[in-house]
Amino acid sequence: MKKLLTIMILSLAFSACQEQPATQSPTPAATEQFSDVSIVHNATIYTSDITSPKVDAFAYKGNKFIDTGSIKVLQQKYPGAQSLDMMGATVIPGIIDAHGHLLGLGQSLVNVDLRGTKSKREIVEILKSRADSMLPGQWLLGRGWDQNDWDVIELPTAADLDKAFADRPVWLERVDGHANWGNSKAMEAASKDLNGSWQPEGGEITRDQSGKATGVFVDNAVSLIQAYVPDETDAELTHALRLAMKKTASVGLTGMHDAGTSLRVWNLLKQLKQDQALEVRVYAMANGAKQMLDYLCDNGAIVDPTAMLSARSIKLYSDGALGSRGAALLSEYSDDAGNFGLLIESQETLTKHSIRAVNCGLQVNIHAIGDRGNRVTLDVLEAATDGNSGDNSPGRHRIEHSQVISTQDFQRFKDLNLIASVQPTHATSDMYWAEQRVGSERIKGAYAWQKFAELGIPLALGSDFPVEKPEPLLGFYAAVSRQDDKGWPDNGWYPQEKLTREQALHGFTLGAAYSAFQEDQLGSITVGKFADFVVLSNDIMTVPARDILKTQVLKTVINGNPVFSITE
Repeated sequence: MKKLLTIMILSLAFSACQEQPATQSPTPAATEQFSDVSIVHNATIYTSDITSPKVDAFAYKGNKFIDTGSIKVLQQKYPGAQSLDMMGATVIPGIIDAHGHLLGLGQSLVNVDLRGTKSKREIVEILKSRADSMLPGQWLLGRGWDQNDWDVIELPTAADLDKAFADRPVWLERVDGHANWGNSKAMEAASKDLNGSWQPEGGEITRDQSGKATGVFVDNAVSLIQAYVPDETDAELTHALRLAMKKTASVGLTGMHDAGTSLRVWNLLKQLKQDQALEVRVYAMANGAKQMLDYLCDNGAIVDPTAMLSARSIKLYSDGALGSRGAALLSEYSDDAGNFGLLIESQETLTKHSIRAVNCGLQVNIHAIGDRGNRVTLDVLEAATDGNSGDNSPGRHRIEHSQVISTQDFQRFKDLNLIASVQPTHATSDMYWAEQRVGSERIKGAYAWQKFAELGIPLALGSDFPVEKPEPLLGFYAAVSRQDDKGWPDNGWYPQEKLTREQALHGFTLGAAYSAFQEDQLGSITVGKFADFVVLSNDIMTVPARDILKTQVLKTVINGNPVFSITE
């Protein structure tokens, strides 16, 4: 009851702050002068600013921070300012997710969510429930299955779906977004015979011993069926984006880096911005060598002075994912002899696209999971930045995921001035089976965040939502504990790679901002930056690690305006 009362008072402090001056002004003129200033106080405030990591209070006017210091001094400097009493809550800078998929999150809220399912049987029952409300023959879409979580760990087949869905196409994306599972009706949509011994470049059709496709398609093979899934309308896509932004606001995100933005989605985001309907800052990465890259090369990098919607980077893929054994490895999988994973693009093609992007003045961000995928990516970025860019290269190129690294390759990140963009919850999701995939030696270079930090390699932290949940506090907990929500394993999984709480907060704030060239605008409670901050129920920098998971986001503020309140 006491916590609920505190939350209600906090909300009223924001909504009714016009009625609560910080001090009584000696003259009407002074009151009028500072009535547009707000002072946040009576809170534990972490700034992510190395010059003053904690402050007693801060002030903002309009959409910018204008001062920090003691509450007494700020009240004296700004008589008549609006008082925002946080009632002892914790305040941190706006949280930025450095790698997510905004449309994918929205679509996961529209389509069937299969995360956490424990068996094929459970999935079929969930799908049946959704199909009851659908039109006959309409595609049944979902995402989130993971055979590693099932009682029987094996890839599913079309036959597992066919009995329940003989006349309806069913097409289900794996949790990592690098494999799909379809029924026979979905496979009928393909224009090419899926049986035989052939394989698409950069992809795999799973088949039985007779050469018949069994229903799972990995990486580039997905497009053989995905191309025939009916397109969504602009209205449906916009609805999904709006749902996603409601979610990001509710979990404390003020910014996100969209890892693969199409030109179509970019135009929808531009319209949302024009309508003043963006509820999260978006740093867009063009989705590979497609229309969006052409657009940026023709029009130049888009650097938004408001930092609400920018596009100055490209997202490319080196390899697949570890869970679906698509991550490219230097040696065969420890649990699948003869399988080395997949390169989605050849090194030559990846280099060509990267050189073009660099010459267009764009940051290059490449997905790389396996040690071979990362080595190829390092070679590509070295080639792309070695005399090919003239004065156009913005630098700060990133390896997205940086997941399994050969021990000899860590220094190359430093030598090439790269950023490691990592997702802490990937480690705590994968830790139950990752060592089986790569063995006891390679695992020492996997999810190795502290190794990066000790070498001075910048870290940007994210979630890869909807692959993982978008809640950044789950990522913060994973980064500092390397444990699941039950506290397993004791002391954490390969605990030497834990981040300190200061490192984790930096990675989700100023580190993420730096990785998008926005460190002068975002990422810390610093005078002159945009007034983005998050109010939390617990002090995540001091409470026992398990209590981080009990922390509630009470308020999310962008440009000085609340976009989420727990009481609303």
